[in-house]
Amino acid sequence: MMRLKAGLAVVVLTSLLGCVTAKEYKARLSDIDGLKSDVASLEGTLREKQDEKAAVASDLAALREQHAKLQQEHDELSRQQQTTADDNAELRIQNRILEDDNANLNSLLKAKKDELRVNITELRQKLAESEKELEAKDRELETLKSRIAALTEERDTLNREKESALLEKERSVAEFRKTYDSLVAEMSQEIRTGEITITQLKDKLSVNLVEKILFDSGSAEIRKDGKKVLDRVAEILQTVSDKQIRVAGHTDNVPIGPRIRDRFASNWELSAARATTVARYLQDKGIDPEILSASGYSEYRPVAPNETEEGRARNRRIDIDLVPKEMQKTAAEGAKDEG
Repeated sequence: MMRLKAGLAVVVLTSLLGCVTAKEYKARLSDIDGLKSDVASLEGTLREKQDEKAAVASDLAALREQHAKLQQEHDELSRQQQTTADDNAELRIQNRILEDDNANLNSLLKAKKDELRVNITELRQKLAESEKELEAKDRELETLKSRIAALTEERDTLNREKESALLEKERSVAEFRKTYDSLVAEMSQEIRTGEITITQLKDKLSVNLVEKILFDSGSAEIRKDGKKVLDRVAEILQTVSDKQIRVAGHTDNVPIGPRIRDRFASNWELSAARATTVARYLQDKGIDPEILSASGYSEYRPVAPNETEEGRARNRRIDIDLVPKEMQKTAAEGAKDEG
C-alpha cells in the first residue's frame, strides 16, 4: 500500500514538472506536501483501522468461540430439555398412575374409616355393657365380701360356740360320769339283783327301774320300798345341774284287766300315770320341776320280747333319763314343728 502511494506521488510530480511554471510548481509541491501529510494521516488512520480490525477480529474470534460455547450450551440445554420433556411425560404417566392409586387408596381408606367407625361404635357399646357388667360384678363382689365377712363372723361365732359346747359337753360328760359312778355305788345291791340298770351313753344317763321295785301290778302308787329307792336316787340327782330329767313309763303288751279298767283305760294311761307319779315324787324330794318331764309310752318301746314272762317283766319299767338341756330343747322344738 505504501509503495503504491509513493509511486502515485512520483507520477503526479513528474506530470506537474513537465508542463507547469515555477509558481505552479511550488503550488504543486505544496499540494504534494499536503498530499503527503494526508497520506501520512491516512496511513495512521489505516494503522488505527488495522489495529481496530485486529481487535475486531480478535473480538470476533472471541465472539465466535463464545457463540460456539453458547451453541454447545444451547444444544446441551435442548437435549436436557428434551430429556426433561421425556422425563416429564414419564412423570405425568407415573403421576396419573399415582393419582389412580391414590384414588383407590382414598376409597379403601374411606371404607376402612367407615368400618372402623362402625367397629368403634360397637366397641363403645360393648365397653359400656362391660362397664355395666363390671359394676354389677363389683356390687356382687361387695355383696359376696359382706356375705363372706358375715359367714366368717358366723363361723368364728360357731367355732367359739362349738368350743364352748365341747367344753360344756366334756364337763357334762364328766358330771354324768360322776353321777353314774355315784348311782352305781349307791344302787350296787339293786344293780346286782337286776332291779335297777344304769347306763351312760355319751351325754345321756339312764336309770332303768323295773316295775316290781316301785309299783304293785296294775297300780300307779309308789310302794314303800320304792320310795326308799327313789329317795336315794333323788339325793344324787339333786347334785346335777344344767340337765333335764325325763321320766318315762313303759308297760308290757298285756291289756288292762277288768279290775282296774275303770282307772286305766289302757296301758297308755297306766304308763303315763306311773311316770307322772315318779316325777311328782322327785319334785317333792327337791328336784326342780322346771327340769322335770313325764311321759308314757305304753307297750310300744319294749327292751325285750313280750313272749316270755321274763321279757314282759323287763318291759314293765320306769326310765329316768338325764339329758343336756339343749337336747331337751331340740326335742321340744321338733315336737312343736311336727305339731
